[in-house]
Amino acid sequence: MSSSVPSLKIAPQTDADGIWSRQSIISRILYWGIHLACVAAIFTGVSLADFALFFLMVYIRMFGITAGYHRYFSHRTYKTGRVMQFCLAFLGCTSVQKGPLWWAAGHRRHHRFADHDGDMHSPREGFWQSHQGWIFDGRWDDTELPLIKDFSKFPELVWMNRWHILPPILLALFCLAVGGWSGLVWGFVISTVVLWHFVYSINSLAHVWGKRRYDTDDDSRNNWLLALITLGEGWHNNHHHYMTSARQGFRWWEIDVTYYMLRLLATLGIVWDLREPPRSVVNAEA
Repeated sequence: MSSSVPSLKIAPQTDADGIWSRQSIISRILYWGIHLACVAAIFTGVSLADFALFFLMVYIRMFGITAGYHRYFSHRTYKTGRVMQFCLAFLGCTSVQKGPLWWAAGHRRHHRFADHDGDMHSPREGFWQSHQGWIFDGRWDDTELPLIKDFSKFPELVWMNRWHILPPILLALFCLAVGGWSGLVWGFVISTVVLWHFVYSINSLAHVWGKRRYDTDDDSRNNWLLALITLGEGWHNNHHHYMTSARQGFRWWEIDVTYYMLRLLATLGIVWDLREPPRSVVNAEA
């Protein structure tokens, strides 16, 4: 694929990644092993408590991705204190999508090269590549620190980025403790797989299916169904039009649960300075 966008040199391995970026075989076994482990639900069964735990674990961790990894670490659409910043990093890590510095740097790369050479997961490279094939592409193993200098200055975030495997382990043990084996399967294993594919659908489907309100230099689209299942991330054309907004549902009818929760946290004084899209930006339709 040709592109007029200049390439960006991929950063070398750094201490911000730890040993996990070099364990590609183990990472693949874990990834597909968690998928395969969903079959264990046949043997454990499911109760209402298990389903409640499943739903809770999907959407608490989804918030960690949407409000934490994406709108805070990737785009700095609001401000918060250092303790809450670490909590967002920890919560994001429980989603089993590597560390906050790696995730946010990769997402900044995505916006810089969206649907051009250098984009980690453009559907122009095919559905498999955009949905999950890019995860196994060694080019994207390491944290690109030059893209995330603003947050890599915090040692606790560098530590969390290196040891991103610890929060998922703790969460799995929590689910086992509160729900037994069925709680582990539904609360951690199945919810993790569902969460993965909900998040990946923004990369693969929100650049293919939906409506384009704004004429952006990429294929991003607004998709109401994806917005509902991802707490607002499906308003993807809005986001690519003005990525520094804490609100991605620009119209009143565009449901954006992440933004509503951020407004609640702002009311409580936990976060502040939520960035909004100017009226001129919202009204600048193609």
